[in-house]
Amino acid sequence: MIIHLKSTVDQVLAETLAKDNKAFHIVYNNKQVLITGSGTKEVPENLEIYTEDFWVFPNDMQLSSRRYQNQKREINFGKVTIGGNTNNTILIGGPCSVESEEQIRSASELLVKLGLTTLRGGCYKPRTSPYSFQGLGLEGLKLLAKMRDEYGLNVITEARDATHIDEIIEYTDVIQVGAKAMYDQGILRACSKIKKPVLIKRGFGTTLQEFVQAAEFVLSGGNENVVLCERGIRTFETGTRFTLDLCGVAWLQEHTNLPIILDPSHAMGYAYGVPGLSKACVAMGIDGLLIESHPNPKIAKSDASQQLNFEEFENLLNQLRPVAQSVGYNMI
Repeated sequence: MIIHLKSTVDQVLAETLAKDNKAFHIVYNNKQVLITGSGTKEVPENLEIYTEDFWVFPNDMQLSSRRYQNQKREINFGKVTIGGNTNNTILIGGPCSVESEEQIRSASELLVKLGLTTLRGGCYKPRTSPYSFQGLGLEGLKLLAKMRDEYGLNVITEARDATHIDEIIEYTDVIQVGAKAMYDQGILRACSKIKKPVLIKRGFGTTLQEFVQAAEFVLSGGNENVVLCERGIRTFETGTRFTLDLCGVAWLQEHTNLPIILDPSHAMGYAYGVPGLSKACVAMGIDGLLIESHPNPKIAKSDASQQLNFEEFENLLNQLRPVAQSVGYNMI
């Protein structure tokens, strides 16, 4: 249940009411809200005189639900906006990992050349093997920040765990919560206390409701700037890295008010399949794509097989623009 308190209820009284109703907690965003889990179906008697409006939900998808807010949330990525009524599809490019200043600078120059705005690059890599490249860490974050300052780009990078979330928040414009970190409440709660956009990737064994509930951790802490990212789930198929769940995307578009970005690079796992998947994604009227690109994918230190070279990336952008236009969207 979500309860909107009357505007006459000040913060002190709201906190007292929440304390008296232990199942509730307050969300401070554009409205003062009391929220509880799915078990409550009626407004408690001692809250009735303070209640302006309320909503009952069948599960714990609440602040993210179209039952609560039918219009898609509008999120600012620096100078560009997705969601709301913008009909923008943002293309986020850059390498899987920040490997050197020369490499990340070349990726930045490509984005500027193409009129794109947002640079991705991993600094703390959540690898499945301890012997794989683990990222440059803080050095990589500083390189991303340097590219932002020099080229005017937004930068996004992934938090591997809660031990370095403060560094990620300090140096980047958009915080990515990776598929392996989606259940890390330390990361989610830290992201709930800021106003920067938070992009949450779906875990590869995660149901849609579990996925959206991770977003609820951030939303219920007061940060309304949450974006969902579908990046493929693990199925019985071994010919591709994962299976991109476009059915799930359609479900999210119908039931949630959150912008949706797709990551065909991680879903496919092989560069040859990324263009076709990207076109299918854009045709669904999505809010963004994450596509990995590297100046020389053959020597990439992580996920070499799925990264496009710069020529392939530019060609794909040119192919995506008319697809976006055909469904009333603009590639930005």
